[in-house]
Amino acid sequence: MANRPLSPHLQIWKWGPHMLVSILHRVSGDGMAIVGLGVLLWWLGALASGPAAYETFHTVMTTPIGYLVLVGLTWAFFTHLCSGLRHFVLDTGAGYELDANRMWSIASVTGAVVLTVAFWAAIFLL
Repeated sequence: MANRPLSPHLQIWKWGPHMLVSILHRVSGDGMAIVGLGVLLWWLGALASGPAAYETFHTVMTTPIGYLVLVGLTWAFFTHLCSGLRHFVLDTGAGYELDANRMWSIASVTGAVVLTVAFWAAIFLL
């Protein structure tokens, strides 16, 4: 039998922000694809169906659960955007140093939250 290294198991890896960003990138992309597509199709259908259908859509989306869905979609968008920009920089060959990778991973998550809060603050305050 060849004397070659075994593939490391999940218990060996130390969890870090870069792993969180990678997982959030996948989850946010799937969430936008599934939930976002559903909300978009419902909105377009309500828009095309007339004032009564649109009023139903508007009423549901302005409930606390509706706002939670919309804020969640906004957060998913900004998370995916910030993570995608981070990966774009990594694709250029920069940012692979451990400290830089950790800093940009934390900045990616923090930036998504800040952009989401700023977006909804602008909607409610303007």
